[in-house]
Amino acid sequence: MEKKKVMKALNGVNRVSVTTDLWKSDQKISYMVVTCHFVDSNYHLQKRVLNFYDVPPPHSGVCISDALHKCLVEWGIENKIWTITVDNASYNDVAIRTLKGSLSYKNTLPIGGKIFHVRCCAHILNLLVQDGISEIENVITKVRESVKYITASESHINLFTEIAKQL
Repeated sequence: MEKKKVMKALNGVNRVSVTTDLWKSDQKISYMVVTCHFVDSNYHLQKRVLNFYDVPPPHSGVCISDALHKCLVEWGIENKIWTITVDNASYNDVAIRTLKGSLSYKNTLPIGGKIFHVRCCAHILNLLVQDGISEIENVITKVRESVKYITASESHINLFTEIAKQL
């Protein structure tokens, strides 16, 4: 029922943007989610999860491209793609290049596909923060160990409190 509503909404739009990401479940199963973003006929931004795919390792660009293409065709939006946003995994470069090639073959990409591939800003920011944290990892470890030591006993807490009052 919900799928029919989403398909009807997608039939009424000219362009959509897609995001996708992969992750592993607690059971070590790799999944890929495909989400579609579009502006509906009432000019409201919509976001809908189109599909979850079981994507067994190794994650190759061709495998990801095939799953994405299958999803786009299943939902009838392969001719409406404006952008695809992915993280910076190297297999995504291959996946998007492959998908772009197959969609360009039908000459359906706007602006010749120049803005087709968008890198996820949140992922880039996360990489930057992780890199920064790695630079001060030894300081973070010392602070954590100090906190553990202080909170390990009542007498340590009392002594710390007294020293802190003197500062």
